Amino acid sequence: MIQMKVPLSSPDIIEKDIEAVVGVMKTRFLSIGPKVVEFEKRMSEFAGTKYAVAVNSGTSALHLIIRGLGIGEGDVVITTPFSFISSSNCILFEKAEPLFVDIDEQTLNLDADKVEAKLESLSKEELGKVKAMIVVDAFGQPADWDRFKQIGKKYNLRLIEDSAEALGAEYKGRKCGSFGEAGVFAFYPNKQITTGEGGILVTDDAELARLARSMRSQGRGESGEWLDHERLGYNYRMDEMSAALGCSQMKRIEEILDKRAKVARMYGEKLAEVEEVQVPFIADYVSRMSWFVYVIRLERGIDRDKVIKYLNEEGVQCKPYFTPIHLQPFYRKMFGYKEGDFPITEDVSGRTIALPFFNNLKEEQIEYVVEKLKCGLQAQGKNSI
Repeated sequence: MIQMKVPLSSPDIIEKDIEAVVGVMKTRFLSIGPKVVEFEKRMSEFAGTKYAVAVNSGTSALHLIIRGLGIGEGDVVITTPFSFISSSNCILFEKAEPLFVDIDEQTLNLDADKVEAKLESLSKEELGKVKAMIVVDAFGQPADWDRFKQIGKKYNLRLIEDSAEALGAEYKGRKCGSFGEAGVFAFYPNKQITTGEGGILVTDDAELARLARSMRSQGRGESGEWLDHERLGYNYRMDEMSAALGCSQMKRIEEILDKRAKVARMYGEKLAEVEEVQVPFIADYVSRMSWFVYVIRLERGIDRDKVIKYLNEEGVQCKPYFTPIHLQPFYRKMFGYKEGDFPITEDVSGRTIALPFFNNLKEEQIEYVVEKLKCGLQAQGKNSI
């Protein structure tokens, strides 16, 4: 078999996307212009929320939610240790503390039963410090939002939806991003749509949207006066070129989601008989999966890192997804976390591989990836079909 080079991800940029960006560059509006407003309108309508606030990253959007909800020093926010690190870093930005709870072994999302058990185990004083939950729709799979809404109501917790990886995903017919006080989407080049760099906050809360619009632009007030600052703010604005690309990509969002679903189906079919591989699980409450990455799990006893090394040597770019947040060096140092604290997260993390996945991945590329995966498993003395 002739060696291929198969990248981990590749953005789906067409000529109309390029024309949209170039069109902005021919105007005087490169920042704070009409394209950001248009992008926000498209995103709020798509998510089914009243408001959207475009920013320069999903991390910025999460930070603005934390700050806008008044979460600060001494407060505690429940979240998952199995995520991209920004879902807990945004809590640290405001000197609050993340309280990790382990994940569900199948969905890889925060385990609602474990969250409730954790809350029940806290003393009255400890419980009084818990102000919110950041629940992640991991890899594009919706969390069990009915359960988390019930828990939030029972314990008077603000519910924040990190849907950075789940644009277009649906839980029981309702789109992700619309279940909490606010949600976020992100648009890095490996996401469903891209703005290059960028993110957006979506919410039905008018006051939170107002505060976020101010804080993303150095705390300026609604008057828009350039040197009038009403509160502490940041330079979190999305530029017009990014917004124009986002608007253009959103015109194709259904096509894009369908393309990604087709790639995922092909992977599922071709991996079905590889005994050492567990393909992604989809919960029965998921009415639409929005595929962000295609993450497989190897059976226990296989050296995952050796398989990754072999695949990379054969031209198949792949990575582990995710490294547990609590085992990142500065989290260990700050909070004293150690191996064994969240066993499901650690077990899953040690066995996952994100395979090449993007809109226009061809069947022959997928066949090459799967064949090389089999070879990588056989190299360890495993019997793969």
